[in-house]
Amino acid sequence: MNKFIYSDDNKRYHTLYYHNKHTYGSRVIKAVIDAGFTCPNTDGTCGTGGCMFCDGGSGYFTASDTVSISEQIKREKERIYKKYPNALITAYFQAHTNTYAKTDVLKKKYTEAIAGGIHSIAIATRADCIDDEKAAMIASLGIPVTIELGLQTIHDETAARMNRCHTYNDFLSAYDLLKRHGLRVCVHLINGLPGETTDMMLETAREVGMLRPDGVKIHLLHVIHGTGLCEMYENGSYVPLTKDEYIDIVVRQLEYLPPETVIERITGDGDKRTLAAPLWSMDKIAVLGGIDKRMTELDIYQGDRYNTTKLP
Repeated sequence: MNKFIYSDDNKRYHTLYYHNKHTYGSRVIKAVIDAGFTCPNTDGTCGTGGCMFCDGGSGYFTASDTVSISEQIKREKERIYKKYPNALITAYFQAHTNTYAKTDVLKKKYTEAIAGGIHSIAIATRADCIDDEKAAMIASLGIPVTIELGLQTIHDETAARMNRCHTYNDFLSAYDLLKRHGLRVCVHLINGLPGETTDMMLETAREVGMLRPDGVKIHLLHVIHGTGLCEMYENGSYVPLTKDEYIDIVVRQLEYLPPETVIERITGDGDKRTLAAPLWSMDKIAVLGGIDKRMTELDIYQGDRYNTTKLP
C-alpha cells in the first residue's frame, strides 16, 4: 500500500492530477498565454542575453504576442475542450517574466484572462520581479493563483555561470513575500546545470523542501540550438545527464520534498524542432516510467528524507 496516499495510479509521489482532482473535483488543464512581457535579464535591467539555457522564455508553447489575451484564451479553450470537455482551465502566463511590468498593467492583463471564463491563473516569474504591491494585487484577484517561481538551483556559483542574474537570497526574499500574502508558490528546479554534482542537486532539493513549498517542478536541462548552452555542448565543455543519471537524481530528490508538496512536473518538454540534446528526453513516457520503476525498486516514497540535515 502506498505510504502516502497522494496518487490514484500507484505513483510514489504527490501528483498534480491527484491534487487537482481532490482539491477541485476535476481535471485542470493549462491554457498557455503569451502576454507580451520581456525579461530584466534580456533588456539590460539586470543583464543581457538571458540565461544561457534560455531561447526566449518558453514562448514556443504559446501564441504570438500580437494575439490578444482574450483571443488566446478562446483558442486554448477550444483546443482543451476537444479532448477534455469537462476540464477546468488555468490561464498559464508562461512566456518570459510575467510580473515584469507596473502593477496596473499586470492587473489589466490578468483580469482580461479572468474575463475569459477561466478557473485559475498560474504566473511564471523571477524572484527579482516581485514586490509587495504586486503580490497584494495578485492576492486580491479573487480566483486561485499559483506563482511559478524560477529558482533552478540554490548554488549562486551555478546561477552566475548561467547568467541567471539573481541570487538564492533574492529567491528567499521573494518566496517569503509571496507566502506572507497567502499565495500558492510552485518552485522550479533544473537538474544537470553545468558544473553541478549530484550532491549539489540533492542539496537544492533538500533546502527547497525545508521551505515546504506548495508545488515543485523538476526539469531536465535541455540544450536548445542557438543558446549559449548549446555552444558549450558543441565545443565539449558541457555534457548532459544520461537518462539513468537523471532518473536516479530525481528519485533521490523526491525523498527530500515533504509529502504534501505537489510535484507539478517531473521532467520537462523541449521543443523537438530546436532540441540539440539530450535526445532521450523526447521519450517522456520512458522517463516517467523509469522514475516509477526506480522508486519501486528502492522502495522510495516522496518525503522519506524530508527535514533531515545531512545528505546520504
